[in-house]
Amino acid sequence: MNVKATDQEYIANTYSRFDLQIVSGHGSLVYDDAGKEYIDLGSGIAANAFGVCDAYWQQAVIEQVMRVQHTSNLYYTEPQARLAKLLCEKTGMKKVFFSNSGAESNECAIKAARKYASDQGGGRDTIITLKQSFHGRTITTLSATGQEHFHHHFGPFTPGFVHVTPGDVEELRAAASGRVCAIMLEMVQGEGGVNLLDADYVHACADICEKNDILLIVDEVQTGNGRTGKLYAYEHFGIHPDIVSTAKGLGGGLPIGATLLGEKVKNTLTAGTHGSTFGGNPVCAAGAYSILSRIDEALLSEVAKKGEYIFSQFPEATGLGLMVGIPTQKPAGEVVRAAIEKGVLCLTAKDKIRLLPALTIPWEQLKAGLAVLKEAMA
Repeated sequence: MNVKATDQEYIANTYSRFDLQIVSGHGSLVYDDAGKEYIDLGSGIAANAFGVCDAYWQQAVIEQVMRVQHTSNLYYTEPQARLAKLLCEKTGMKKVFFSNSGAESNECAIKAARKYASDQGGGRDTIITLKQSFHGRTITTLSATGQEHFHHHFGPFTPGFVHVTPGDVEELRAAASGRVCAIMLEMVQGEGGVNLLDADYVHACADICEKNDILLIVDEVQTGNGRTGKLYAYEHFGIHPDIVSTAKGLGGGLPIGATLLGEKVKNTLTAGTHGSTFGGNPVCAAGAYSILSRIDEALLSEVAKKGEYIFSQFPEATGLGLMVGIPTQKPAGEVVRAAIEKGVLCLTAKDKIRLLPALTIPWEQLKAGLAVLKEAMA
């Protein structure tokens, strides 16, 4: 089969694919259909947390596939219960709702915030998000996204979102009144350009929420699960969100989303108010448990050190841990194509090169990949 031609004929043309077919891999090395080797600095857009074909992850997934691959959420399953318990133990959150993706985990966060406000007597349904934010591609999460170019062609949008400027506390205070029920933040805005939020601004957001009974939602879809050198990026700021959404790296390469509910909202979602056919699928949950149970302090310390090394090689870079944006004089897409030719895979974010390597990438491969990237940028 000519995969490229078949893809172009039968798959919706929503991706500007590079001229590359990945067929196999192990760890942070992947191979194309001609057998050429590439160092992967993108990890499936932060999804392959432990790289390709991690042995422990494979074992957990295969063992569950051999038991039962799926059952309705009308019944109990051990992988889902174990994963929820571990998430709550590691974060101090109280309940978890499982879905299939980051957008869905954010949809749940939005629904939980609005239902909490409704349960308090109603009248508040607006959620503040930031300009340059990205929260998903469903109509409602696009509405929450503070980037106008994502809004072209798809209106009308879900009402009830206000986008404010990151870092402008006075604008935030002015917006956080009346009908506002929640503020939703990414600690590092990935699709917005790998922009790290200012700590004082984050603390101001948390303070405004606490004083006005406004829920604080943190979107950890891309930043979560060890990506920044903490289990979740909000831990760098010493804040305690009411709701946390996450996905990507949690599944280790399988689709799973999770919405973590804190004390205030732990009982907000009741029977029939939300649901998902495949949310918490036992195979995905077993894989996720294998990943989450191995994200320990030793691994997080290594992530932080590798991040520090990247920033030492690219002092102008932005981000946190192994979520890095590197400004470039050349068009970012041109650099990515040149890097592919030289055997390195990376991503873009706005006008930057974006690096999201596996948390477990070996030092020698990280250093070799960065050296090639420098050549591609030169």
